[in-house]
Amino acid sequence: MIASNSVECVWAGRAQLGEGPLWCPERGAQGQLLFVDILAGRLHAFDPASGRTRGWTLDEPCCWLAARDDGDGFIAGLRSRLVHLRLTDAGPRVVGPWTTPEEPAGNRFNDAKVDPRGRLWFGSMDDAAERSSGFFYRLDGETISRVDEGYRVANGPAISPDGATLYHSDTPRGIIYAFDLRADGELANKREHIRFAETQGRPDGMTCDAEGGLWVAHWGGGRVSRFRADGELDETLPVPASRVTSCAFGGAGLDQLYITTAAVERDDEALAGGLFRVVPGVRGLPAGRFAVPGSER
Repeated sequence: MIASNSVECVWAGRAQLGEGPLWCPERGAQGQLLFVDILAGRLHAFDPASGRTRGWTLDEPCCWLAARDDGDGFIAGLRSRLVHLRLTDAGPRVVGPWTTPEEPAGNRFNDAKVDPRGRLWFGSMDDAAERSSGFFYRLDGETISRVDEGYRVANGPAISPDGATLYHSDTPRGIIYAFDLRADGELANKREHIRFAETQGRPDGMTCDAEGGLWVAHWGGGRVSRFRADGELDETLPVPASRVTSCAFGGAGLDQLYITTAAVERDDEALAGGLFRVVPGVRGLPAGRFAVPGSER
């Protein structure tokens, strides 16, 4: 492992666009961290017990995974569709399709999270990141609702520990929005929560810790920052790769923060595209599990 300050590189595989970190406690001897390389069309699994990372090439690039609450694999957001996906030692296999919204030509899906009630929130984006053609969706069972629009790159959903606030960003605009999340799944009171300065890069993937802090990856900023619930900057962790894409808590105590990065257009950065890990001093929340219709939760 390669250490840089308090952040260590646990995999230096140079993902072109590493994204979607997801801690899966039921996999391996001590749990595993799944993540994707969207541009390379790869799915990876890092096993902390062995220190090894396995990877598989997909027929269609995967943008995110969300574990199902029935234990039967994942709901996966591929580039153009949502599917039921299983991951075994033989690799990933698409079992069947899931309800998918129609998207404008040139769009792809991008980033997702599950809330405490098992609803999946996911966004889309213009693949060239030029048009404001992206949308924000809620998937409740097999029912999809379009809840917001006008995004260039819809990114980083995160939900507060009490489930009452949802955070979502438009990366090129440098804005993280906050919404009130009602018990019935409706969003209200959209507001600008945090605006990044040019020197900070752009907000990418996000996650909340158990104390309500919001951890944000800085695309082009070479860091992950923790913001308090009121939006004030609390702490910054430097990462030895400038294009930091997302973060997720993992480990048996959810006390480790895993960080994904991108190597695209960063040939001069030795650790760009690596997977990093740090012990930040706070614990995270278990990843939400998608509520499959008819399953017992």
